[in-house]
Amino acid sequence: MSESQKGYITPGGFKRLASEYKDLRHIQRPRIVEEVSVAAAMGDRSENAEYIYGKKKLREIDRRLGYLAKRMESVVQVDPTTVKSSAVNFGATVTVEYEDGKVVTYHIVGEDEVDVGRSRISYKSPVGRALLGRRVDDTVVVHRPAGPIDVTILEVKYTSLD
Repeated sequence: MSESQKGYITPGGFKRLASEYKDLRHIQRPRIVEEVSVAAAMGDRSENAEYIYGKKKLREIDRRLGYLAKRMESVVQVDPTTVKSSAVNFGATVTVEYEDGKVVTYHIVGEDEVDVGRSRISYKSPVGRALLGRRVDDTVVVHRPAGPIDVTILEVKYTSLD
């Protein structure tokens, strides 16, 4: 995978991916394997709902484990506290004012960390893309499904997001 195809993630986001992987691999998967073994011992597997459901759950867990392993290998961790820039880059905390006067603070994060309730938006989102590379007092046009809207950058800072 080339550098331009890699995704970015904060250290906190990477820790969450690693924690999920560890939980699935060392806690949930062994528990389901045990449940499937018990169900298999009951006899006819073709009509054994516990066995069939358990095998399905194992496939889902294995699929997620594969995704998480590949994702953790392909992302580049960027610690926002080490970024020294006045422009909006990955990891920035950006306060903006919309043309209607609404002021919002966004945290520019990786795709695996998006949490709208905590104002964490992807650097690949329409707002994230519009803000990247811009500076305080810049006004940018955000192209969104509801139509374009002007956004003025009020503040850019880099702090820990966790």
